[in-house]
Amino acid sequence: MSIKPPGTETRSIGIVLERRKVDNPWIDHSWRPVQILLGQPASPRWTRLAAGDGWEWYFAGQAELALYRHETENYQFNLDSTQPSIWVFLRQDGESEHGIELFGATVDPGEAQAHNDTGDDLVESIAMPDDIVAWVSGYIQSHPPARPYRKRKRTRADPEALALRPRVRPRLYESDPLRQMPEDE
Repeated sequence: MSIKPPGTETRSIGIVLERRKVDNPWIDHSWRPVQILLGQPASPRWTRLAAGDGWEWYFAGQAELALYRHETENYQFNLDSTQPSIWVFLRQDGESEHGIELFGATVDPGEAQAHNDTGDDLVESIAMPDDIVAWVSGYIQSHPPARPYRKRKRTRADPEALALRPRVRPRLYESDPLRQMPEDE
């Protein structure tokens, strides 16, 4: 069970990956997303969908796109770009049959950059389908970006409060007036 902040909307998508042979002395193939499937496909994970000369397509599994109301500015930035994208996160996994696992997906360019900065994930973008564009646009309209940050005005310093005051010396032995004369001792 996951706890979602108020105003969060989610949508499941399916990810189709392409495994392509490469001519490289260090690796023999590369992975990249090639298609987004809307909804929850009935196929099991890692179902081989198509094959050709040097390439194969696999249904890698489902990912959940989540929209958060405090990130609408990033979503708008994505939609305003020349090619709105969905970023898919793939993670190396030496224990799985294919050596890679679907880790997640997002429409937030900031989140994609954070995953890319870690160095653990392979982050690839794919064109956002029109249905997802409409869904994200509707979410942005119903949750407009937060008001812009306004720097608060500082209160002016009171020069009188900062001025030097004469030092007041406390009187010795105020409670006993007889002890104030040192010559009597």
